[in-house]
Amino acid sequence: MSAEISGKEYLPVVIEPMRVRDLDAVLAIERVSFPTPWSRYAYLSELLENDRAHYVVARTADGKVAGYLGLWMIVDEGHITTIAVHPAYRGRGVGRQLLAAAERIVQAQGGVRLTLEVRVSNYAAYSLYQKFGYVNVGIRPGYYRDNNEDAIIMWKELYQDSR
Repeated sequence: MSAEISGKEYLPVVIEPMRVRDLDAVLAIERVSFPTPWSRYAYLSELLENDRAHYVVARTADGKVAGYLGLWMIVDEGHITTIAVHPAYRGRGVGRQLLAAAERIVQAQGGVRLTLEVRVSNYAAYSLYQKFGYVNVGIRPGYYRDNNEDAIIMWKELYQDSR
């Protein structure tokens, strides 16, 4: 029996490190998810040159990339730089699984908190982040260059297991 989320069946995925071979699928999701998608060069730079970067994909049972997430570790904080789920898989728990993976990555690196920015108009993402324990701590005016839209700054404290 499968659980349901928002009337859609939950989709279990495997979270794996993003590889160069995943970029075609990642870039396809990028193009349908963002008004100003990142370039192949930006992802190559993150994957091959940035030692603070951690990028993962959410892979379905049949091997398709359903979504991805990137973050930077800066001292003891993780900063989510990007997260997206292919429209065909939205509302099925993939974003939640990616956020849980981000927490595991940050904690494994000794991190104690996570941050991200979200467009003020992106109600679905904002709602997901709130449900996942992120809190609104401020606004970055004009953060998004494509339309000068403000970003909501969100943080989540991660509590280390002290057992």
